[in-house]
Amino acid sequence: MKALGAVGLTVALGLGLTQTSSWKTLAPLSEARQEVGVAAAGGRVYVAGGFTAGGATTNALEAYDPAANRWQRLEPLPVAVNHPGMAAAGGRLYVLGGYQGPGLGRPTAAVQVFDPATGRWGQRSPMPSARGGLIAVELGGKIYALGGAAAGSVGDFAVYDPAADRWSELPPMPTPRDHLAAGVIGGKIYAVGGRNRQSFTLDALEVYDPAARRWSRLPPMPTGRSGHAAAAVGECLYVFGGEGNRAAQGGVFAEVEAYNARTNAWKALSPMPAPRHGIMAAVWDGKIYLPGGADVQGLGAVSTHDAFDPPGC
Repeated sequence: MKALGAVGLTVALGLGLTQTSSWKTLAPLSEARQEVGVAAAGGRVYVAGGFTAGGATTNALEAYDPAANRWQRLEPLPVAVNHPGMAAAGGRLYVLGGYQGPGLGRPTAAVQVFDPATGRWGQRSPMPSARGGLIAVELGGKIYALGGAAAGSVGDFAVYDPAADRWSELPPMPTPRDHLAAGVIGGKIYAVGGRNRQSFTLDALEVYDPAARRWSRLPPMPTGRSGHAAAAVGECLYVFGGEGNRAAQGGVFAEVEAYNARTNAWKALSPMPAPRHGIMAAVWDGKIYLPGGADVQGLGAVSTHDAFDPPGC
């Protein structure tokens, strides 16, 4: 087993107070990849599709074992995609939509499902609309697909029932966007950031209540961005990295910010030691895993993989 590198970082939080969190550098992906799908299931973190360092769309699937700090190549996706949504439900992995390439061309509505128990892929009913740059989350055994783009950014929002293999369209997001991130807290879905024709670095935070079938606006994220990652742990939504940073030479954000759903407030946390965009996050055993991404705006895939131990918000 490889030794894990830990980085302790501290950030000032007003009135002279500080908060320290820990980042760990983990075994890298077998190849550099960005604009990937990421999800956790059965004690492993899975990474599907994306762009390689040369900008090609890949069908690669890898699984990370936190106990062994090791990656394993698995059966590739039937359809290679970049910018897919990805979520786990019922022990299976669902890869939603994405672009078949080259680049951001040929958006698909395909739903590809992987069963870790058999190591095989299958196809399910397609989404109501083809799109890439979307985000997917699991809630109550169902999978929700938010936003994305085809000819332009969309607010499309739909839910998939794996048991019935059926999609149902839901009220669209108030802010159409792609390259967004999302998380689930207390039975509600929080969508944050992204881009559209009005802004490359949106700061919008909106929450969907499935019981009321209604969206609401919340305090905006302090640092507007797109191509970032988000993950929910407890009552906190953590947001990492992204692109569109005019103050940084590479155009990438290092910022980590957390929204507290109980206090309805944001807080700045320790920055990423390896800033990236084109990332997604997965939570396992209370830790947030961020594999791959790019360290410069646009294409610039890396194999970097690290984990964040959330300090609370």
